Amino acid sequence: MDKQKAEPEMKNVPQIKLGLIAVSRDCFPIELSRTRRQNLTAACKKLQLPVVELQTIIENEQHVLQALEEIKQHEINALVIYLGNFGPEGPETMLAQKFAGPAMFAAAAEETAADLVNGRGDAYCGMLNASYSIGLRGLRPYIPEYPVGTAEEVALMIQDFWPVARILVGLRNLKIFSFGPRPQDFLACNAPIKALYDLGIEIMENSELDLYDICLAAKDDPMLPQISRAMAQELGAGNTYPNLLDKLAQYEVALRRFMENNLGARTYGIFANKCWPAFEKYFGHVPCYINSRLAAEGIPVSCEVDIYGALSEYIVACASLLPPAILDINNTVPRDMYDANRAVMGDYALTDLFMGFHCGNTSSSCMVAPRMKYQLIMHRLMEPGQEADITRGTLEGQIKAGPVTIFRLQSTADTQLKSYIALGEVLDVNPRSFGSIGVFAIRELGRFYRHVLIEKRYPHHTAVAFAHAGKSLFAAARMLGVQDISFNQPKGMFYPSENPFQ
Repeated sequence: MDKQKAEPEMKNVPQIKLGLIAVSRDCFPIELSRTRRQNLTAACKKLQLPVVELQTIIENEQHVLQALEEIKQHEINALVIYLGNFGPEGPETMLAQKFAGPAMFAAAAEETAADLVNGRGDAYCGMLNASYSIGLRGLRPYIPEYPVGTAEEVALMIQDFWPVARILVGLRNLKIFSFGPRPQDFLACNAPIKALYDLGIEIMENSELDLYDICLAAKDDPMLPQISRAMAQELGAGNTYPNLLDKLAQYEVALRRFMENNLGARTYGIFANKCWPAFEKYFGHVPCYINSRLAAEGIPVSCEVDIYGALSEYIVACASLLPPAILDINNTVPRDMYDANRAVMGDYALTDLFMGFHCGNTSSSCMVAPRMKYQLIMHRLMEPGQEADITRGTLEGQIKAGPVTIFRLQSTADTQLKSYIALGEVLDVNPRSFGSIGVFAIRELGRFYRHVLIEKRYPHHTAVAFAHAGKSLFAAARMLGVQDISFNQPKGMFYPSENPFQ
């Protein structure tokens, strides 16, 4: 089980309080549903899944009203509707429709050949009727790949639902703050915001002048010394510019205060901010290290006002409960580096590899010996031939080896949502370059790059989860109504645009 069994370490993601409710067709024994619900609760307890066993059993519409009141009393924000027997397809789907959070449907398998008269529940059949009524009501609940099982099997399905529920609850309570117009040279990051409203996400767009104003207002904030000390402690030996920390702390406090004061009716907030070229001249540093620190708490701050990049980061944070990152799908791995590291490369082809890079916004826990440095590319542009000053403030280092998922949720120009998901790993190979950077390996990446990333016109930014989170991300995207979900297809499975005559 992932970390959902414990209190989330990150402050900006939901804590799921999941209710388990049984349903019963009135011509079947209600005791069968009650007993099976109790057995499922016990199986969840063994997996350390803290479900709330709701006592109402749904047989009719009146029970739906009783259940909603019980759900309210327990502050349930995610719900498992469990067919202990055939179940009433009308009331059970009405409950999912009226419930304000994500819902999962699952059904009980028959336990023993010795009790197939009074002990037979026919929930296998009931799921079919439930699915028809789900369609009539236009619902998008979570339905496991095979949604029928014993108590122990359904408990594992609930475990899979947990991070999916966290994503859905997070998005329904999310506000995105953006600062600055999206850069002309990064039109790929510029996408219509209507799809955000379709998802129920709130957005507050602001100017760069607003950002400068709130930073000036934070000059004497009492929180500044505490933040500076925390930075010094985090950086340790990597604290190469100790005289810069107070200035960075002022910017961090400004963002934190702005979020606190402007969440309004929402619970969670994230940022998509303009980060160059004017930023450095007025703020006197790059924002990268601060972005990395906030990401570690589940508050991603995407670069270049990439609104859907920030959203994608937040989704992977909810899925994994780990700090997210936004990286460029940046450059190829040179052949000589590939040949020199064949023992690490294993059976990956050269075209399965790329370097994931950004200026220095990856959280310190995700890197090997991170150090504060200056942004080399901006330094060439803004301070050529000079000692770095206004371009300081990146957090650089090799990204740690381990499993990763790259993910993006994106709006098309005509406001249709699309997404991609690909599982891979960061290899223990020195990238021998600058920034926060690592060598990424994804099976059949070359074909995915051509027939998904290029063919479907995705931008260069990808959200990175430092775990394999594809199962949760795919299910969440489906529940959000995304029809176009791409993945790195294996050999022999052709993309629609792929030339079969290779």
